[in-house]
Amino acid sequence: MTLSPAEHAAPDTPGARAVLALAWPMTIKAIFLHGTIVIDGWLVSSLGEASLAAMGLAAAIGGIVIGVVFAFAHAMQIRTAQAAGTDDPVYLKSTLVAGLAISLSIGILGIIALFLGARPLITALASGPEVAAQAWSYLVVFTLVILFESVGQCLSSYFNGRGRTRIPLYGYCLSVPINIGASVVLIHGMWGLPAFGVAGAAMGSVLGIGVQVAFFLLRLWQLDGHLAEVAGWRQGRLAPTVRRHLTFALPIATTFVSATLSTNVCILIYARMALNDFAAMTLIAPWNMVAGQIAMQWTQATGIIVAQLLGQRAAEPALNRFLSAAWHGAFVTAGFVAAVFVALTLSVDVLYPSLTAETRATLFGFLPVLLLTALPRATNAICGNTLRASGDTIYVMKLFLWSQWAFRVPATLLAVLVFELSAFWVLSIILLEELIKFWPFHSRIWAGNWKRADVSA
Repeated sequence: MTLSPAEHAAPDTPGARAVLALAWPMTIKAIFLHGTIVIDGWLVSSLGEASLAAMGLAAAIGGIVIGVVFAFAHAMQIRTAQAAGTDDPVYLKSTLVAGLAISLSIGILGIIALFLGARPLITALASGPEVAAQAWSYLVVFTLVILFESVGQCLSSYFNGRGRTRIPLYGYCLSVPINIGASVVLIHGMWGLPAFGVAGAAMGSVLGIGVQVAFFLLRLWQLDGHLAEVAGWRQGRLAPTVRRHLTFALPIATTFVSATLSTNVCILIYARMALNDFAAMTLIAPWNMVAGQIAMQWTQATGIIVAQLLGQRAAEPALNRFLSAAWHGAFVTAGFVAAVFVALTLSVDVLYPSLTAETRATLFGFLPVLLLTALPRATNAICGNTLRASGDTIYVMKLFLWSQWAFRVPATLLAVLVFELSAFWVLSIILLEELIKFWPFHSRIWAGNWKRADVSA
């Protein structure tokens, strides 16, 4: 993106430093979030491939509900940023209450759905009775994680949208040590407690996330308790306000729900691969998410600032200058992601000595795909978050739906069940999906309509 001298001279426009100020706490928090999954996988890996496969299967099914919660939380983050830009306390209160109401409803309905239908699905997909039994024991405990996350993720996104990205980070700094310590004790049975195996990993997560949510509620009351005294709702009454929030959030949430569903459907398809290949795919998935957070949180911070600038009705030159700086930062973060993947693959034998040599060799072989995916994923995410911040959510939703359900899921199905390709080629489908999205995303940004969006409604 080329800027004129006048645009470079415009004052008081956020730049890469402003993105970094928001992004670094979000990145560390996201690494903690996904890192606990990696740690759970590392702890459970000592129990063998069967236990690892059980956790992967249960996490894929429970992750569908968590994914819906996270999807609406992402919409909450953008809506809060728009409200913060207008500096309207009624708008802020309405966003907070509506977001919490929707998130809790999703969590409760999701838990009910899991108890009604998850066990037959686990039995059908598991490679054996032992894997099925362990997966169900993990999922039962994991439902409490879903309930806590319904509140925690909504509040975390609210704080992010307000620009208070350090609060969610502090919450995770409290919860992660509790999670890890409790998981070690409960998985292996220490200090006289029984060894719960795979279920112990879920129990540790419940304890850690419970502490985190309590901290978020305390900080919300301390910082924004005055919103309880603000009279009125954005749309006149609470019910229309919740409906308006839902209308805004639904395309964004649909995008993220689709991403979660397609990812978890693919994981369920991976379950039909050879045990070593499935174990490798189960281990690389959370690593892919953790490393990707370096770039993804930069792009989400970019979206927050774009939403705030649009709420302030910033001029187009200011928006151009800001996005140019943010885009350059995305290239740097993609380089960091690539470096993490290099370090990971060179350390496979040290990190996972209990796994078979075949599984470790498969993990090492993933490196070329992981390196090539980093850059297009980062730049696509800059485009997606900018368009969502401007309210161009339908276009982003359609692009994700087509790339996932018309390409990635069918391609994975054919690769695993028909052609029986190796794990390397199955993972390569993710790279191809990013390349498919590249031109539609970038051409939409270059068209420039997002700079003239009205986000005050």
